[in-house]
Amino acid sequence: MTEEQARAFAGAALANVTREYPRHVSHLLKAPGETLDQRQLHPAFYGSYDWHSAVHMHWTLARLLRLYPALSVAKTITERLDAHLSAGALQTELRYFAGTHTFERPYGWAWLLELQAELLRLGNARWSEAVKPLAEELAGRMAAFVKGAPYPIRAGSHGNTAFACLLSLDYARVANDQSLESAIRSAAERWYRADRDAPLAYEPSLDDFLSPALIEAALMREVLPSAEFTEWLKAFLPSMDLQPAKVADRADAKQSHLDGLALSRAWCLTKLAYKDTAQRHLAAGLPHVVGGHYVGEHWLASFATLALTAEALKTP
Repeated sequence: MTEEQARAFAGAALANVTREYPRHVSHLLKAPGETLDQRQLHPAFYGSYDWHSAVHMHWTLARLLRLYPALSVAKTITERLDAHLSAGALQTELRYFAGTHTFERPYGWAWLLELQAELLRLGNARWSEAVKPLAEELAGRMAAFVKGAPYPIRAGSHGNTAFACLLSLDYARVANDQSLESAIRSAAERWYRADRDAPLAYEPSLDDFLSPALIEAALMREVLPSAEFTEWLKAFLPSMDLQPAKVADRADAKQSHLDGLALSRAWCLTKLAYKDTAQRHLAAGLPHVVGGHYVGEHWLASFATLALTAEALKTP
């Protein structure tokens, strides 16, 4: 990632985490008169169109601050994270989760855990301590969810369990949550170990911002010993014939997912050491990260940051 890209992505994230409208509200009404005011329900994550996008745009800011502490907007990032990641705001977020068992499962859960992993890497104890109670709650929920799920979710969008496990596993290792790591390892082996001949020819669907095959392979790379993974990958992905998807209308929210698909594929391909193919997908996705329609701009910077910093991780 260049400093120019980091500055552009940070600008998009800063604008979005305080942008209240348009807002897609996901809320189960249990009684008349309940408030849907997002600032009241989600004082930390009220912006960026929906809850999970707000979470991963905060993650984007945290990662960019860690990797580019001298950015011209670093002070603004710090001020924004100070305001949103306060103990009071996160306690309100935690209380909201106490009233619902499935809100944002598993995608939003995983991004909250990945946010906490990045805050721990960053070393700002005030932010990570504020997020810690919610992270621990969602880590426990994620462990229970994967333990109890008889099948994975193989969608190319928010429900995908391999993606959720991949982000959650990063948190488990950084936070030394051995229970969550063990649950993810066991679930991945149970769900995916026997998979063969991934149907790449059926990808993508018009809703995809993830490649079910590549995300699964990236997760198995993390949970299998190196030699076993090499053999598994040969059987699972005998071909890597992946061309960037065509996008006909970037004002269509579903089609804008395909720009994210190019970026998430690049992230996975980098992890799997297919760097030339990764670059081809990066070239397709990067021009559309900032400056386009809001249906894409409210989230694409996070996936671009994932792809461009895939090799920039470190433990606290």
